[in-house]
Amino acid sequence: MTVKDSSRQVQYRNPLVLQRADPWVYKHSDGYYYFTGSVPEYDLIELRRSRTLDGLAEAKTSVCWRKHETGKMSANIWAPEIHFIGGKWYIYFAAAWTSETRDGLFDHRMYVLENESPNPMEGEWIEKGQIVTAWESFALDATSFVQHDVQYLVWAQKDPAIEGNSNLYIAPMSNPWTLGGPQVMLSKPEYEWEKIGFLVNEGAAVIKHGGKIFISYSASATDHNYCLGLLWADGSADLLNPLSWSKSPVPVFVTDEEHGQYGPGHNSFTVAEDGKTDIMVYHARSYKEIVGDPLYDPNRHARAKAITWDKQGMPVFGRPLPDTH
Repeated sequence: MTVKDSSRQVQYRNPLVLQRADPWVYKHSDGYYYFTGSVPEYDLIELRRSRTLDGLAEAKTSVCWRKHETGKMSANIWAPEIHFIGGKWYIYFAAAWTSETRDGLFDHRMYVLENESPNPMEGEWIEKGQIVTAWESFALDATSFVQHDVQYLVWAQKDPAIEGNSNLYIAPMSNPWTLGGPQVMLSKPEYEWEKIGFLVNEGAAVIKHGGKIFISYSASATDHNYCLGLLWADGSADLLNPLSWSKSPVPVFVTDEEHGQYGPGHNSFTVAEDGKTDIMVYHARSYKEIVGDPLYDPNRHARAKAITWDKQGMPVFGRPLPDTH
């Protein structure tokens, strides 16, 4: 890692972790960065930790959970996230059925694991079951945050009455695996850059800055068209009112052919070792052409870069950085 003194610009090795799509990084009060993401085989959930972000590349991994042999949670384990809520660890993830094949991927539901150990690399992960939503339909990419002592869930789901693959929803929670009120749609694919290949809003991640709450999300197919969009609201507003939220009409982070970075998306947010610089962790490929279904190309690597903030308090994502090794 290098730190440039005048701007506190932090730079990391790129890629950071190989073949880990949908990367999630959480920096805990114990000083460790905890990392998880989708493995290429989509068959288990693993966790690693390091006191530095660069250290995640070589960190020892621990398998938290493996898919079931049959029935629910038995195929296509996608996009795990680790959260610390109420003194316990939780992992949100999406899973499908054994009967699902590569020709019928999109029947995922969201599930939750719980671990009471102070160190989530140890202890036992207990299945808390499926997150029940308004419809029994394709649902994935659950994330959670707290505002004014209310725990919220944000996720992607297919509304059977709306054309497309997934929209973004928010709801309060009564506990880390149960919604505590009706879900509200925050965004659906409406701009052309959200509808290439598939009509997708997914992979939400939350960051707070200057009294505002920002939600990044991913749009379009998982090839070079994948990109990030942005929603935001005032932190004092009613977050369950769709009118409280604004949406960028243009993507905020896109493929950069000059830098050799394709399909950047499905990010998380953390903070640098200096405790001040906001960091975005995301995946992208280093090539454009893909043979077969992009979901089965394993080379979506986890990457990290600093983001800055403009005078209006809006995030500046910049460009995907070129590979350093």
